[in-house]
Amino acid sequence: MAHQVPALPYAHDALTPHIDARTMEIHHGKHHNAYVTNLNKALDGHADLAAKPIEQLLREIEQTPDSIRQAVINNGGGHANHSLFWQVMCANAPAAPSAALADAITATFGGLDDFKQTFAKNAATRFGSGWSWLVVDGAGKLSAYSTANQDSPLMQGHTPILGIDVWEHAYYLNYQNRRPDYVAAWWNVVNWDKVAELFASAKP
Repeated sequence: MAHQVPALPYAHDALTPHIDARTMEIHHGKHHNAYVTNLNKALDGHADLAAKPIEQLLREIEQTPDSIRQAVINNGGGHANHSLFWQVMCANAPAAPSAALADAITATFGGLDDFKQTFAKNAATRFGSGWSWLVVDGAGKLSAYSTANQDSPLMQGHTPILGIDVWEHAYYLNYQNRRPDYVAAWWNVVNWDKVAELFASAKP
C-alpha cells in the first residue's frame, strides 16, 4: 500500500495564534503531500521497500539501492518527520511533561528550562533548513540535536519523540525571518502528553 499523508489530529486553526491556519493548510496539504507523492514515486518498482513502514524504511536506509536512496532520505524523511510533528502539537497544551519524561529531562539536561534552551539553540543555529530534535537513543537515553534538510534521527538508530520543523515554510507567513520567535511561540502548543507516550514506547 502506498504511503499516505495522515490526517491532522486537530483543525487547521487550532494552534492559532502561535501557528496560523494558512501555514497549517499549506504545510500539511502541500508540503507534506509532496513528500509522500515523491516517496511513492521513488519506491515505484521496489515492492519490497514500498511494503515497509516508513520508520523501518529509514532505519534500514542502507538497504535502499543507491539509485533511489537520496530520494528516500529526502522524501521519506519529510514524511516521517512531519507525521511526528503534527502529533506532538495540540491546542490547550499542557505546560510541562509529567512523571518519567520530566525526570529523564531533568537527569539529562538539568531541568525543563535547560532542555528548552538547548533545544531552541539547536533550532536557531541550524544553518539553512532542518529540524531540532529530542530523541531516545539505542540505550534508552535522551539526546538533543539538530539535523539538516529532512534527515531523520531514525537513520541513526534513534527514536525521535519531539521535533520542530525549522524550514521557512513552517513559519514564514507569521514570523518571516524571526526563527527564534517562532521557536519560542511553539512551546505553547507542544503536546507533552503525547511526547511522554512516545518516550515510554521508545525505551528498551
